[in-house]
Formats: sequence, C-alpha cells, structure tokens
Amino acid sequence: MRVLPDAAGLDVLASPTTTIVGSIANRECVRAALAGVDAVIHTATLHKPHIGSHRWADFVETNVAGTLNLLEEAVNAGVSRFVFTSTTSAFGHALVPAPGEPAAWITEDVKPVPRNIYGVTKTAAEDLCELAWREHGLPCLILRTSRFFPEADDRDAVRAAYPDLNIKVNELLYRRADIEDVVSAHLCALERAPEVGFGRYVISATTPFSREEVSAIRDDLRSVVGRLYPGYDEVYAERGWQMFPSIERVYVNERARAELGWEPRYDFRHAVERLGAGEDPRSPLALGIGAKGYHAESTGVYTVR
Repeated sequence: MRVLPDAAGLDVLASPTTTIVGSIANRECVRAALAGVDAVIHTATLHKPHIGSHRWADFVETNVAGTLNLLEEAVNAGVSRFVFTSTTSAFGHALVPAPGEPAAWITEDVKPVPRNIYGVTKTAAEDLCELAWREHGLPCLILRTSRFFPEADDRDAVRAAYPDLNIKVNELLYRRADIEDVVSAHLCALERAPEVGFGRYVISATTPFSREEVSAIRDDLRSVVGRLYPGYDEVYAERGWQMFPSIERVYVNERARAELGWEPRYDFRHAVERLGAGEDPRSPLALGIGAKGYHAESTGVYTVR
C-alpha cells in the first residue's frame, strides 16, 4: 500500500492521528492548517447518523461552508490536488427502483436525487469542488464511497434476520467496500488528480454482476450468486448464514478502476475464500480500526462508541 509522507490530520476531536484540533467551519483554522500543504484529502462531514441529532444548519455549516473554506484556502495556499470523500448516499432516491422494476445499475452517470439533508449537502459540496476546478484549476477528484463502516446495520428487520458479518459479506456483492480498499482508492486519486483534473468516482467492491442480470438479481439473487460462486452456500451453511433473496441496486466501480488505476482486493470472492479457510474476511486495517461510533453517547444501533 502507498504511504503518505508527512501527513497531518485536522479534526474536532483529539486523537493519535489528529495533528490540529479544530473545525473546517473555522476559516482561520483551515488557513493555518493548510500552510505549506501540497495535497488535501477532505473526509470531514456530518453523516447520515447525525440527521437525528443535528440541525440542517449544522449540516450546511460543516458539509457545505466547511468544504468551501477548504477549497478556497487550498487555492490560496497553492495546493496541487484535492480529494473529496463523498458518498453513494448522494444518489438518494435513484437507488431504489419502483416495485417490479429491475435493480438500479449505479454508475457515475446516474443523476442524484438526494432524499435527506446529508445527501443535499454532500452533492452541494461536490458541485463546489467542480467549481474550484473550473474557476481556479484546482484538481479535484470526488470519491463516492459505499458502506465501509463496521457498525451494525440500522435496519431492524435486517439485523434480526442475519448475523452482522453475514450482512456485510453479502453487501460486498453490490454496496460495500473494505476500508483498506477505500484508503487505496484515495491514494490512487491523489496520484492521478493532476492528470485527471476533475472527476466523480464510485468506490465500492467490484460487483460480479453484469448489467444484463439486473432483473435476475432483483427476482432471485440466490440463484445468480449460486451460479457465479459454486460452493459458497456450503461455506455459508457452516455458519448458519444466508444470502439475501433480492437486492435493489448495484454500485459499479469500473470507471475508478480504469481511470485511477485502482485495484480493490476485498470483494465477495475474496471473502468466501477467506471464510472457507477459517479466516476473517475483513482486512487487517478494518479489524485494527474497529467501530468508533458517531456520537459521544449512544443514539442508535450504529452510533454506539
């Protein structure tokens, strides 16, 4: 894996990886943090779990105004490249097909239809990145990352029906990435940003499905996975696991692999092989980081510290 030289971290909370404690909503703090900096990876955000605990104005302050602070000060500081961590949640309502329709095939060409303040502010921040590229020539790459958090699923019915790791391995087929692959995508984006200039990329584990299978995976996912991965069901049966009966979307990472030179490793096949060998399917990085939570106190199923 590539290594970032002399990386510094700006965060609102002190931690072993926090160099500067402060907020991106504070322009003076951002200006000081970017002095002498060559590249920016912008991951700071209020996330979906914060919708119930924060005001819309808080989302705008952090996700929009904070991003603007970073972009403008990056231009002023002569930063050479800017990578923004966005989210597949930005696609919003476009992710859910109507009843009876095939699964949605989600590429960068799908138009976002945000369904909450999180999605609205992340797409607005993306547009600011594009404007910074067009107006100031700041190379900006946007990574729309799928699920990589280790916390439990927020859907009660899903948690009740499947073990947690079973859910996460199933999701590698269509809507999840291991954090080690997410990190490598960011490092690839840093390298390619000056050459590419501007771009949006879906970052998710490589799906095994083709576009021709969107009806089949919506109607009978288990049959399709059984055909593509003979014997996976035996590995699952040993653990009392099940495949989902249906999925409603597929994230497609083809553009990121082609244009960024990204080579994700942790897909469904890798997970099944590791499980079959009696090993944990997650990367060492994922296991080492563990669950951090989103709030100082528990506010829900995936916000426990």
